[in-house]
Amino acid sequence: MYYSSGNYEAFAHPRKPKDVEKKSAHLIGSGLASLAAACFLVRDGQMPGENIHIYEKSDHAGGALDGDQLPDVGYVMRGGREMDNHFECMWDLFRSIPSIEDENHSILDEYYWLNKDDPNFSLCRATIDRGKDAHTDKKFGLSDKGALEIAKLFMMPDEDLYDVKITDVFDDEVFNSNFWLYWRTMFAFKDDQSALEMKRYMQRYIHHIGGLPDFTALRFTKYNQNESMVLPMVKYLEDHGVQFHYNTDVRDVDFDINDDSIQATSLTIKPEGKDDEIINLTENDLVFYTNGSNVENSTYGAQDKAPGMDGEIHEGGSFDLWRKIAVHSDKFGNPDKFCMDPEDSNWVSATVNTLDDKIIPYIEKITKRAPLTGHVVTGGIVSVPDSNWLLSWTINRQPQYRDQPKGQVLVWLYGMFSDRPGNFVKKSMRECTGKEICEEWLYHLGVPEDQIEEMAEKSANTVPVMMPFASAYFQPRKDGDRPNVVPKGSKNFAFIGNFAETPRDTVFTTEYSIRTGMEAVYTLLDIERGVPEVWGSVYDVRDLMNATVQLRDGKPITDMDLGLIKRFELKEALKAIKGTEIEKLMKEHKVIQ
Repeated sequence: MYYSSGNYEAFAHPRKPKDVEKKSAHLIGSGLASLAAACFLVRDGQMPGENIHIYEKSDHAGGALDGDQLPDVGYVMRGGREMDNHFECMWDLFRSIPSIEDENHSILDEYYWLNKDDPNFSLCRATIDRGKDAHTDKKFGLSDKGALEIAKLFMMPDEDLYDVKITDVFDDEVFNSNFWLYWRTMFAFKDDQSALEMKRYMQRYIHHIGGLPDFTALRFTKYNQNESMVLPMVKYLEDHGVQFHYNTDVRDVDFDINDDSIQATSLTIKPEGKDDEIINLTENDLVFYTNGSNVENSTYGAQDKAPGMDGEIHEGGSFDLWRKIAVHSDKFGNPDKFCMDPEDSNWVSATVNTLDDKIIPYIEKITKRAPLTGHVVTGGIVSVPDSNWLLSWTINRQPQYRDQPKGQVLVWLYGMFSDRPGNFVKKSMRECTGKEICEEWLYHLGVPEDQIEEMAEKSANTVPVMMPFASAYFQPRKDGDRPNVVPKGSKNFAFIGNFAETPRDTVFTTEYSIRTGMEAVYTLLDIERGVPEVWGSVYDVRDLMNATVQLRDGKPITDMDLGLIKRFELKEALKAIKGTEIEKLMKEHKVIQ
């Protein structure tokens, strides 16, 4: 497997791998990484669909990319995903998957036209004082010291950031800024999580720093991601004969391991209501395993029920299987780094379904948009920094479900601190029913207090979900804690998903899931086409210059408080480049005046 960039490889069709008809594939889990891997097996690996088996513990595919309507409970989405125009592996795949609404067009076509016609941007990034101050402040508010702390982290080698927390590299100069509010709520970082992941995000999205305050950098799907992404992939795979085994738990994987070789030799599966079955494997039987899940042990509440919290590691769960596998080799990662501190990695999300028009005027006042036009509403999350739960909420284009009743709006919200009492409801978020979570949200919308309870009860239905491992991806770690996509020496086994390790890209994204699936398939089948390289903005001096200025709210570096000696050094450096292309470039990007 190798990386590539440019049109030469992007539009190439690989030849069929030798003897692929004699091979089979077994995919553990049916989340985005697994579905993507199966699609690459079909499209680029040209493996017969009937040779591909996907084992899923639940009764439907999609993993964390859900969009459900639970009987007698209501609509619920555990999370939402933000995409950008440089998700190279994602768009490489979705150009080939027909839209579920019009099979003559691809998902990429549908997505591209939607975001051309209705570009994304926010008119309200944050509110304080119960919605009285609703604004998109395009200023990061970083001091020179804070900007230098960020620049220092950006330049640090990975090795210096193993098991390092963000609190070890930033202080209040960063934590008290708009930058940190925007960053932590958009990406769901907590202060004591991984500085290494923070650095990777900064490098990966350096070209989007200027679009962080108003979300002009983001793109969204037409409907919830289950209907817009998962269902078309499932249909594509079913049309090619891929075998889905629902209600089937993979209990164990056995291996033959020596000094320079790893081979999966058997799977132990348990179909619901049946005894364990052993599937024996040869080198021609490829195994793709999604190790771990950030929606593991999710607990659902309802309008009149709190979600509570279940942070235990249960037999048959994704972390349980990873732990069983990890004992076979130190190349298989360290699951305990990610799944042993649910108090640090949890948050609660909720889906609010408006039932009449009473809440809508309060939404319009803050978003400055009518939510039922079918166009962009919030453009991304609206964060509430004076919320004890650190609430953020978003309304994507409506309807979010194809069968959503006309006139109703679906709102997705989450709180990063589920153990703190609310500002209006004096209970922790995890202890609150859906109605009580809605009350807290309405309070921060500015609904008069004497109307909040009735409105939450009669004008909305709210379904909360506790996710103990929601941000487990960001737990401080070191090299080797996440196993390589294809461990060194592996003949037929690969890890995929956001707890597998691939260079430079960032976890907690749809792109990462799809990239790991692509890398795994291309490696184990030796496909003669390059995996698209991560977009190289971190190596583009223009993006670096632009980001430097954007982080300082448009101020040139000549305005920095550098001290006498460093100011003299800067002055001499500027003399040295005077009259050169470097000076022209720096002026063009307003790095200097």
